[in-house]
Amino acid sequence: MSENTERKLKASGLPRHAMPEQNPKKRATNFEEVPKGFPLEVAMAEATRCLRCPKPRCVAACPVNINIPDFIDSIAKGEIQEAASKLKKQSALSAVCGRVCPQELQCEGSCILGIRSKPVAIGALERFAADYVRENNLEKVPEKAESTGKKVAIIGCGPAGITAALEMALAGHDVEIFEGLHYPGGVLMYGIPQFRLPKEIVVHEIETLKSLGVKIHLNHLIGQMESVDELKANGFDAIFIGSGAGLPNFMGIEGENSVGVFSANEFLTRFNLMKAYQFPVYGTTPIKAKHIITIGGGNVAMDSARTALRAGAKSTLVYRRAREQMPARAEEVHHAEQEGVNFQLLTAPKRVIADENGKVVGLECSKMQLGEADASGRQSVVEIPDSNFVIECDAIVVSIGNRPNPLIPMTCKNLKTTKKGTLEVNPETLQTSMEGVFAGGDVVSGAATVISAMGQAKKAAASMNKYLRGEPLE
Repeated sequence: MSENTERKLKASGLPRHAMPEQNPKKRATNFEEVPKGFPLEVAMAEATRCLRCPKPRCVAACPVNINIPDFIDSIAKGEIQEAASKLKKQSALSAVCGRVCPQELQCEGSCILGIRSKPVAIGALERFAADYVRENNLEKVPEKAESTGKKVAIIGCGPAGITAALEMALAGHDVEIFEGLHYPGGVLMYGIPQFRLPKEIVVHEIETLKSLGVKIHLNHLIGQMESVDELKANGFDAIFIGSGAGLPNFMGIEGENSVGVFSANEFLTRFNLMKAYQFPVYGTTPIKAKHIITIGGGNVAMDSARTALRAGAKSTLVYRRAREQMPARAEEVHHAEQEGVNFQLLTAPKRVIADENGKVVGLECSKMQLGEADASGRQSVVEIPDSNFVIECDAIVVSIGNRPNPLIPMTCKNLKTTKKGTLEVNPETLQTSMEGVFAGGDVVSGAATVISAMGQAKKAAASMNKYLRGEPLE
């Protein structure tokens, strides 16, 4: 394990002795959640480590600006219901963020205790509080403001849409969400595997939204069933676009259209929304392969590679850069290694090899080496001449990022986009080129994290509230 990976693991702030996990060999064969979370006594003890800094750096590092010392103080006192209530008022998805946020790069990475020791396990404590009240039926639904009579449309029911909907509902507006898929939750439901984010948690958060009066229209694809202009014409006073970045990127190499090549989106959707892991109870055709190669080095690649193991296949991850350059969370890399994913680093895909029937039989790659560093300090990678070799496989998952689907701006000419296909917004207000239409999350930033999408959605919601009150936005 590299020194950089060790450092990241240490910075994650998770005392592993207190976070029971399944045996790696056993968990690689099932879809049960891997870390089991803190018990009450450990959570309270960990919470007492917080220094309650006068100017908490952890809060400034949180994209949603949660008052972290405040909820941790409640846990330290044993007031778990109060801690969860404080979190719910500030975050729509506490139980989710406690599991999937890159805390080591944000709140925990900024904790002053982390300079000489381990930072406070903020993510684990957030998860604990949310789980505790849910499992013990103690959760309180936040109080709404009086009705404003204003109607707000939210496009997309992923992290950004859920966050914006909660903020707007609490402000007293009538909120309706329009979701293109048959389950709400967006990437939380179809992208992140069950073993990392149990779907019952997502369902619970959606039910909280409904209890606040939010209406959710499923199988309702904006841009196809109706346009943004038509939503405005139908009486919505403000609109938030949080449709994400669900269009996968591909490499553009020879043979990429062969049978057995999947985008990570499709691969993970089969095991999440379509429940291929419960075949034949559900009618989804499972992906039956002996050796699955995943291409990429981010969190989605780790999710795909670890899912491949659970599908009963040998799993190899191919990444063109070095281990310390992997964008995935150190914890996910660590878990993938424990479970038996084979890492082929400094390896670049060159060609997909198919048989006479067009089905994948191998991936031709070349070896890479680190080159000169750029202005940011990141080393480039250079191909080693005459280093090509073939890895035999019968399925390939491409996980090299996503971009926004162009359907919404294509059907609404007044919505401006950037060269990257993301929506153009005012960086301060997150209003688009259309008055009263705001946007946030991956559709604005490009593929990023759950918490960054939530942060943008909260910022957009603040602007939407000003707009609906007739106040100047800037």
